[in-house]
Amino acid sequence: MQTKVRTEKMFIAGEWVSGKETFNVKNPQNSQVIAKVPLASSKDMLKAIETAQDVFQHLSSWPAHERIKVLNGAADYIEGNHETYAKTIALEGSKTINEARGEVKRAVQTIRISAEEVRRIRGETINFDQREGSENRTGYHYRFPIGVIGAITPFNDPLNLVAHKVGPALAAGNPVVVKPASATPLSALLLAHAFDFAGVPKGFLSVVPGAGKDIGEPLVTHPAVKMISFTGGLDAGKKIAHQAGLKKVGMELGSNSPVIVLKDACMAEAVANSVSGAFSAAGQNCIGVQRILVETPVYHEFVSSFTERTKELQTGDKMSEWTDIGPMINEKEARRVEDWVQEAVYEGAVIETGGIRNGAFYEPTVLTNVSSDSKIYKEEVFGPVVLIEAVKDLQEAVKRSNEVNYGLQAGIFTKNIDNAFYAVHHLHAGGVMVNDSSDYRIDEMPFGGVKGSGLGREGVRHAINEMTEPKVVCFKLS
Repeated sequence: MQTKVRTEKMFIAGEWVSGKETFNVKNPQNSQVIAKVPLASSKDMLKAIETAQDVFQHLSSWPAHERIKVLNGAADYIEGNHETYAKTIALEGSKTINEARGEVKRAVQTIRISAEEVRRIRGETINFDQREGSENRTGYHYRFPIGVIGAITPFNDPLNLVAHKVGPALAAGNPVVVKPASATPLSALLLAHAFDFAGVPKGFLSVVPGAGKDIGEPLVTHPAVKMISFTGGLDAGKKIAHQAGLKKVGMELGSNSPVIVLKDACMAEAVANSVSGAFSAAGQNCIGVQRILVETPVYHEFVSSFTERTKELQTGDKMSEWTDIGPMINEKEARRVEDWVQEAVYEGAVIETGGIRNGAFYEPTVLTNVSSDSKIYKEEVFGPVVLIEAVKDLQEAVKRSNEVNYGLQAGIFTKNIDNAFYAVHHLHAGGVMVNDSSDYRIDEMPFGGVKGSGLGREGVRHAINEMTEPKVVCFKLS
């Protein structure tokens, strides 16, 4: 069935405006055009940034109670239009309708948490009299908003990852300019509708869709932009960090997440959670399970159970309630994953199940006997492929886990508390999930990684800390 093509406007400095040119947003499942979206120019981006800077400088204050009202109002709007948001996420991206509904729920939570955290942006008193000669001084420090935040967001969570940048920025009192992924700009524009409805001050939010080559560099390099918050690939992150110069950067750059399964683990739980963690959102998930390291005594049992569970997954129409896995974001990405798998097979890997591509669909794939020199072993596959290997003990599993240049999250399944704490202290990652796969997150926890997985931390309160600075106040008393 042909989907009606929507014509969208972009949200610049509090106004809904058309562009001189447009680009097509397609449903990756069938390549049908679902919307025409303005192709913003560098001039559009500059207007968004400069208006944001002007409003920030001249607004005498944006009281906490008003920020709370706007954030809760936006959350209410999204909640009241839940299915519209879910269908948009599913149509423009890779998620099934059930996965999309879950993302909408999380986005509402992210924005509500942002409203709650407005109340907790606090400083503290300072005991200046700890220094001899300062007995007549008293004071404190408080946190202040740093200014315009530039947000660059990916396709895989097109609503909630935008909310994770917009919510904390506005909670802290900062204007924010969003450059959404060109594959999935509709969800970000719908988020702007929610904040516009809720009464966000004019100029405090812009969503500017378009080509990175035209509008990305102005956003990253403009001196009025005081922080860049980026979620995406490592190579793009390196380029942005180089361009940004002397300003704050927060970066979540993906991973190659390991899960360790020890011989004392609950096998059914380890299999179920790891299958879900590997293949949700068609594997296009920065904390998705990519490598599973299984202790030798239970290796063959685990591979057999994991493979059988994977074969039960239903790949197909994203809008069906019965579908587990939809397409990848486009056929080009599916071909890339296909090439990586074929390269690994050439180098000795065995396909236990999957390994078949049909357009943008790539079947959930389980590989064993993968060489540690293979690209798919060392890099982020960002697709529905998981590698399973045998290890002799926990120490080898941790060593192998740490060999790659990523460290976002990891998981371990064990009933032994000593083993759990060994993994916690020795895995090089921003988060270790015990008796869960790497694919577990709540929106309040500090989220980020080490090595090539990024800089700084997201999670609402932690993002607010990144988007504010402390100011010291000291009174010398007579």
